[in-house]
Amino acid sequence: MPQNNVIRAKKAIRVSTLLPWRCQVSGDWYPEWQCPLWWCCHAVGSLTVLCFGQRAQSELAAHQKKILNVDNHVGISIAGLTADARLLCNFMRQECLDSRFVFDRPLPVSRLVSLVGSKTQVPTQRYGRRPYGVGLLIAGYDDMGPHIFQTCPSANYFDCKAMSIGARSQSARTYLERHMSEFTECNLNELVKHGLRALRETLPAEQDLTTKNVSIGIVGKDLEFMIYDDDEVAPFLEGLEERPQRKSAPPAEDPVEKPEEPMEH
Repeated sequence: MPQNNVIRAKKAIRVSTLLPWRCQVSGDWYPEWQCPLWWCCHAVGSLTVLCFGQRAQSELAAHQKKILNVDNHVGISIAGLTADARLLCNFMRQECLDSRFVFDRPLPVSRLVSLVGSKTQVPTQRYGRRPYGVGLLIAGYDDMGPHIFQTCPSANYFDCKAMSIGARSQSARTYLERHMSEFTECNLNELVKHGLRALRETLPAEQDLTTKNVSIGIVGKDLEFMIYDDDEVAPFLEGLEERPQRKSAPPAEDPVEKPEEPMEH
């Protein structure tokens, strides 16, 4: 990647974090990656929380898991082509192993994201190869604290404090922007609840969060990256209040019947 492009990308990180996801990625390359998935992330204090809403391709199919563990201090969630995501995940795992073997320390998250950006940038400038059709949210913790990075098929990456990507992500992003000031005072359970509330904003009115369509990833100081699936998500969902629009309305009072008036002859 040319040096001047690297400098431009670094200058654009802070400016572009709040732009809509569809504007950051060219849909002309591989529009199929924009599948209906929902994500929201928080990086606050010494914790990073990642919540993921997943869906089945059909009623007969199982929900596909799309949160992957890269190393003890970092994990990813994916939106797009799972095959491409696994290629990048294997690349990231190898880089983390090399860092531990050669330098005897975990690979810094920012360095890992930079390597992913360099790898995904190559197909964008060579004929005969297509870009990686997947977007990533990379959550990790290192000596610099907690991190959330967003990567695009265009090889751009963005350092975020909170982010949601995928179809219908604008509702979750709006929730995150409104409650950003509260995150610094939240503990782990409260952060997870904020993530679930933002995730719930993206769902249709007739659908709700369940143990089948939600996965949670958590990493932090002295806390290795952990993925909660299926029944492990139940304790977090039990503490979540009911959706405001779903609260049962008070029963309507029966209309008072008026006495029948005698008919005039």
